[in-house]
Amino acid sequence: MKTTKYIHLHSKSAIFLTLLLSTGGCIGETRLGSPQEKNTSDPDKASQNKVGKSDKSNVPAEHEHESGAHGGIIVSLGRDRYHVEAVFDSDGGVRLFTLGEDESQVIDIESQTLKGYVKAEGDLQSKEVAWEAKPQEGDAEGRSSLFVGQLPPEFVGRNVEVTIPNIRIENERFRLGFKSSIAEHSEQHPSDPMPTKIAEDEEQKLYGVASGRYTLSDIAANGNTTPSKKFRGIRSAHDMSPKVGDRICPITQTKANPKFIWIVDGKEYQFCCPPCVDEFVKNAKSSDEPLPEPESYVKK
Repeated sequence: MKTTKYIHLHSKSAIFLTLLLSTGGCIGETRLGSPQEKNTSDPDKASQNKVGKSDKSNVPAEHEHESGAHGGIIVSLGRDRYHVEAVFDSDGGVRLFTLGEDESQVIDIESQTLKGYVKAEGDLQSKEVAWEAKPQEGDAEGRSSLFVGQLPPEFVGRNVEVTIPNIRIENERFRLGFKSSIAEHSEQHPSDPMPTKIAEDEEQKLYGVASGRYTLSDIAANGNTTPSKKFRGIRSAHDMSPKVGDRICPITQTKANPKFIWIVDGKEYQFCCPPCVDEFVKNAKSSDEPLPEPESYVKK
């Protein structure tokens, strides 16, 4: 029997990071990604340490780069001598990969616990989060190229600012800061192939009328409502790097979110966000062919 496949490609991560430029805080006036200054009684050395404060014209600015191999944004440290790729996962995990001057070069650094502070957008108070070393294959003993942390539950799915005051690399100390910004499909550029939210009147018609493989029983099982209403208040945190065995969204092939379940043809499908439900239901209504089984949408 013929099986209809639904394929929807994506070109960019829906999760992107931007540098949080900082010149204050509890570690003097150290700048993002710059080594911390050391106290010295030598006026000449002290003057050398302050290069960039009195004359910033010759100091290259720290900056963010394009998406890295794991779907995160690469942050410069030490004026591009080192880099860190920060990846936000849909379950609130935050992974930090350490890289060399060449952003494709994985480097292991001293094993250490990275203590940072996380503040959600709109909140005044921050909470402490620890990133523990998780050595990858090939890392030397006592060193690691991956550090893993977990956001507090109340921060998952929200935009957050992260500050790690002290990361040690080859006996130098750096200050790292970045923030997440979770892009909704409706905010994306028109050229981005991710589906966008449909208009309210179109949505009512899509979910209120049975057709094709979308039946009256499905409408009733879904509560006679629409995804935008049923899932109101739930943020879409897109994980662009699902692991083998993870359920994936039938539309974008990103990691599926069990919070976004919709019944189609009497079966429960998981999606990454409500606009992908729209796309899938449109396809189901336009075909009389059996749909792929929900269990077939798994990362191989």
